[in-house]
Amino acid sequence: MRVDDFNFDLPRERIADRPAEPRDASRLLVVGAEPEGGGGGGARLADRRIADLPDLLRPGDLLVFNDTRVIPARLVGRRGAAIVEVTLHQAIGPDSWWAFARGARRLRPGDRVVFAEPSPSEDFAATVAEKSEKGQILLRFDRAGAALRAALDRYGSMPLPPYVKRPRGGDPQDRTTYQTIFAAKDGAVAAPTAGLHFTDRLLAALDAAGIGRVTVTLHVGAGTFLPVKAEDTRDHRMHSETAFLTEETAARINRVRAAGGRIVAVGTTSLRTLESAADESGRVAAFSGDTDLFVTPGYRFKAIDLLLTNFHLPRS
Repeated sequence: MRVDDFNFDLPRERIADRPAEPRDASRLLVVGAEPEGGGGGGARLADRRIADLPDLLRPGDLLVFNDTRVIPARLVGRRGAAIVEVTLHQAIGPDSWWAFARGARRLRPGDRVVFAEPSPSEDFAATVAEKSEKGQILLRFDRAGAALRAALDRYGSMPLPPYVKRPRGGDPQDRTTYQTIFAAKDGAVAAPTAGLHFTDRLLAALDAAGIGRVTVTLHVGAGTFLPVKAEDTRDHRMHSETAFLTEETAARINRVRAAGGRIVAVGTTSLRTLESAADESGRVAAFSGDTDLFVTPGYRFKAIDLLLTNFHLPRS
């Protein structure tokens, strides 16, 4: 399909820079809604709220959330006198990350980028170890593991989508507002945004309605922010992301489906994890690895029955 078929007008003033308060007050467009008073007809649309989910789902349904946690993966540093802005993309070792960088063409292997001004007690830096044909750089930091995460917490900012405007260095509030209430496992450099709308109050209402929930993990990469440059979807190469689904979670999903319950993926990240872990019959197995699954019209879903997703950018 032509990517132009996915284009639409998106006025800047229609883009939310802050979450709704409370979060479950966010508007929800229901596709395929049950018609009032019954009757036939084609697919219907209904305007609701996220808080209405307990009424829209059925007892025995199962919501699948992504429990990844966004790390402050955007860094501003210097190479000599030049300012370098970096967004970490994918970890490949305890001290090494692939990253996107503004001005990456000027960087060369061996260049040193300093992210904290040197002082007698502190110096946070990385060396450009490699450059890819896609314009990414491989950064090897001067520390690893927990020490690297601590430095990111101190010097990094949240990697918000490019259409959400912030001053350089970010807004401290983003550290909480750009996390879901399920966030538990460090590794994402973008939020699984469909999960941002859930509150403790809504979860309690879903519990009372007999609607279950489980979590999977997919560490969202910065590639999710990149525009689709191909003219045809067949020519687009999907970025890969690391995902995990435990045996216990897989067993519960299979039990729910066998009992007639529906599997509801909260976000395309949960969807891609489940579909990557499913066989042709729809049975889900434990999964640990990378997925570059690209879902386009005509795809036959194996593991899920419903999807809750945010609006996506034009041509994406």
